[in-house]
Amino acid sequence: MCFDGFKPPSRYGMSDGIGLLLIGLLLGALVTFLVWKLKGKSSKSIVHESSHTVVEGIRKVFKVVLVEGVFNELYNYEETKKLFGFLPSTKRALVIIEAKVLVGYDFSKCEWEADEQTRKIKLVSFPDPEILSIEPDYKYYNFDEGMFNLLNRDDLTRIQSNGKKQVELAALKSDLPRMAAEQMRTMLTEVVQAKQWQLEDAHKIDAGPRRLLNRKV
Repeated sequence: MCFDGFKPPSRYGMSDGIGLLLIGLLLGALVTFLVWKLKGKSSKSIVHESSHTVVEGIRKVFKVVLVEGVFNELYNYEETKKLFGFLPSTKRALVIIEAKVLVGYDFSKCEWEADEQTRKIKLVSFPDPEILSIEPDYKYYNFDEGMFNLLNRDDLTRIQSNGKKQVELAALKSDLPRMAAEQMRTMLTEVVQAKQWQLEDAHKIDAGPRRLLNRKV
């Protein structure tokens, strides 16, 4: 038998095919990586922030916080306008307001007289307890706008202002003013007695919360 026509497979041809396959895989991986990087860069948002603070005024005060309360107010805002006089369009917003309320006294409104001989302090007039601070946090849960009656920035400002006012009314009608008056009476009595003095007309402190209930805020 003659085997002169038989030729073994070329090793160089197989090596070239494997090399091309590896190069193709590397190029594909490189292209995928570059596309991923470009998408990542394009999806990143650029935020520019600036702030300018101006101190408008500073003054000395003598205010004492005596009680603190946390209120949750559900505020529903709704406004309807009639387009062309007959087509109603309504916008609504549902807001939950969580607010921390601080109640106390402004001592600059207090008047008293001191008698050195009898070592007595007489309260001539004593202010009502007042809200010294309201720290609200607004959470909007629902917006419903009409086609031609959209919520704007003025509406949001009005919603926040009215919601804060509702928290103020609720705080003044709560037990916070009464608790502040009790705290103030106890504190003043202890301070005066510690100096071997006596406090007169302390009942005027208790009258403040009752006046608040009858007052229109």
